[in-house]
Amino acid sequence: MAMVERVFSGVQPTGNLHLGNYLGAIVNFVKLQETHNCLYCVVDLHAITQPVAVWGGPAELARNTREVTAAFIASGIDPNKHIVFNQSQVYEHAELAWIFNCVARVGWLNRMTQFKDKAGKDRENASVGLYDYPVLMAADILVYRATHVPVGEDQKQHLELSRDIAQKFNNDFGESIRRHGFNDGLFFPPPEPLITGPATRVMSLRDGTKKMSKSDSSDNSRINLTDDADTIAQKIRKAKTDPEPLPSEEKGLEARPEADNLVGIYAALSGRTKSEVLREFGGGQFSSFKNSLVELCVSRLSPIASEMKRLVADPGHVDSILVDGADRARAIAAETMQATKDIVGFVSRRSVSTPLP
Repeated sequence: MAMVERVFSGVQPTGNLHLGNYLGAIVNFVKLQETHNCLYCVVDLHAITQPVAVWGGPAELARNTREVTAAFIASGIDPNKHIVFNQSQVYEHAELAWIFNCVARVGWLNRMTQFKDKAGKDRENASVGLYDYPVLMAADILVYRATHVPVGEDQKQHLELSRDIAQKFNNDFGESIRRHGFNDGLFFPPPEPLITGPATRVMSLRDGTKKMSKSDSSDNSRINLTDDADTIAQKIRKAKTDPEPLPSEEKGLEARPEADNLVGIYAALSGRTKSEVLREFGGGQFSSFKNSLVELCVSRLSPIASEMKRLVADPGHVDSILVDGADRARAIAAETMQATKDIVGFVSRRSVSTPLP
């Protein structure tokens, strides 16, 4: 099994994909297609780690899975050149996660801040799946022996855990790994993070100190990928700002979270830096800047919304994309999983017919 540079990333199908998902993840997925072999996964197993009220139940899960897939395609991901699939169709994710559960340490998981944030005060009532989420994430990545993962700032800690698990597996089974032909003792590569773009962390339109989120009670806090042009315009014009004009230099955005957020959104959508945006709009009032931001958002997002609407109206077509992607993903995952079993020492049909030297 030769090492291949490969990108893996996933998005949860929990509904209401918004501008933060697009700029923080999907837009970078599209760019990476030009330089890497990519697998993009709708991580439906991760979705059910939360209470049913959060992910909506079976019908909603299926609908959201198709919607995320539609968003991938509408945004420019090519499912023929790269692999688009949903996690639950490739059982090797869950199988490898169990082996990694026996490699990871409880102390490592206890340090995961996202579990503490999501579980809140009632941690005893949280699912084991939510606690163990980062181990499944490690399996998602390493079952393809992926070398790079585009992640947001909030997932860097989980990716670091994936690296720790890869390293410990390689150390624990180093002798067996070498006996199976990996002379450098490196079976699972430590995946590297890819964090790009000026707006990798998009904040709420109502509070620039909080991340844009579908769980915010105010729909005006986010721009949904399914919003029409009028709704986008209304939300941007209502976005919270401050009374000062836009600064001419990026340093002037410090301690101005709402201004920094809107400039970051414009920069990301236009493919420019914040400094370049401020050279054009610095010294001007927010009203004028917001008008330009409306035009930019509508021109970039309206075609995506229209194409998503077309795709989700044909669920059979979307499902066929997922099935084809899962078949191609499984071919890679099955090879990794069989080699992992051989390294660990599990007896299988293959190991009986071809015993270790």
